[in-house]
Amino acid sequence: MKLNREILRLAVPSILANITVPLVGMVDMAVVGHLDGEEGFAAATLLGGIAIGTTIFDLVYWCFGFLRTGTGGVTAQAFGRGDTRDQAQALARSLGIALAAGLLLIVLQWVIFKAAFLFIRCTPEVQQLAQRYFYIRIWAAPATLSLFALKGWFIGMQDTLRPMATDLIVNGVNIVSSILLGFGLWFFPHLGFCGVAAGTLIAQWTGLLAALLMLWTRYRKVFSGFSLRETFSGSLRPFFAMNRNLFVRSLGLIAVYIGFTVISARYGDMMLAVSSIIMKLLMIFSYLTDGFAFAGEALSGRFIGEKNEEGLRSAVRGVFTWSAGLAVLFIGIYGALDTPIFRLMTDDSAVVAAGQQFLPWLLAMPLIGCPAFVWDGIYIGATASRELMLSTVLCAVGFFAAWLLGITFAGSGASNETAIHILMAAYFVHLAIRTIYLTVKYKSSIKI
Repeated sequence: MKLNREILRLAVPSILANITVPLVGMVDMAVVGHLDGEEGFAAATLLGGIAIGTTIFDLVYWCFGFLRTGTGGVTAQAFGRGDTRDQAQALARSLGIALAAGLLLIVLQWVIFKAAFLFIRCTPEVQQLAQRYFYIRIWAAPATLSLFALKGWFIGMQDTLRPMATDLIVNGVNIVSSILLGFGLWFFPHLGFCGVAAGTLIAQWTGLLAALLMLWTRYRKVFSGFSLRETFSGSLRPFFAMNRNLFVRSLGLIAVYIGFTVISARYGDMMLAVSSIIMKLLMIFSYLTDGFAFAGEALSGRFIGEKNEEGLRSAVRGVFTWSAGLAVLFIGIYGALDTPIFRLMTDDSAVVAAGQQFLPWLLAMPLIGCPAFVWDGIYIGATASRELMLSTVLCAVGFFAAWLLGITFAGSGASNETAIHILMAAYFVHLAIRTIYLTVKYKSSIKI
């Protein structure tokens, strides 16, 4: 019972915060989806523009996912050992990388955007809208990457309340400002499509200021003997070796998710809009399951730091039990509310009609995605970065192999709708590979 309470103490705040994450994406989609005719663009084109714009940032920011995952695992183990020096150094190193990388992204923004469209194929109208979005939101890069580091550190410190508060602030400000600026309500300027990007920019910097304030008020004693010179002196090889593996892991995830959008964009603005909305709906479950993944991360790292093998095994069993219950709940939600949820994303009847045949794919996410997401958290807490890297490389290969085999078998006469069904199947193949590989490797890779 005590362990279950601990799991819920860590998971529930993350779940509450993560509820707002898909809401931001849904609101962004809903804002542009209700701007039909804005500057002469149809709703499907506007939805395609926001999908490609956010995809570019996913491509960029997932490269730096190690700032959260690596920081969380290292900090959790330092917490288990009671080593405040290592706790402080873990955050300082990650924040240093985050700020430097964020500034570099701003300097290289033109190069990044042009490079992205060497791989992304879409209509000129969608590219024009994505460009507007990108050049506004890129100015939030230092704040966004710093928030990665801070969130990972808080979770490693067995504290999910402050990440929850930070996420609620970021996502709340994002939703409100996107609506106000997108539609020009009250005395706010009407920025239309660009209002969504401006809302994200404002929200990220607001969230960083809030997170730093919470860090100072709660954890300043951890940094009482902090030495910047000591933090970046000595051997940093283990730190960079782990983050190298996590970086490669991020590239594998990027390949799958970006590949999903790039492939769907080849089948026209309508299929791009539909597949983007379906992916947003699929991600609702993953964001909530991440609450238990974060609990698994914090607890596995802590018990490994304490050298408590029985606690580690019990935590793994407990986290999987709770996440399985959430999966059953979501099967019911997706089954009962699939069409109404889709209609929240856009009032364009053509997009809604085109999306109906893909809604059954929502039922597969809780069954196949649950173990993949939970294992990720446990392996991150154990800093088993090599196995995470290998699992992701394999699942990326599986995704593209499944897509190529499927579309080849369907033949050149396959309809756009058939191609998107094959793409959905390939996405779930990648989840299945992650689950199988990490399950098989558990006993040999997660050790005290």
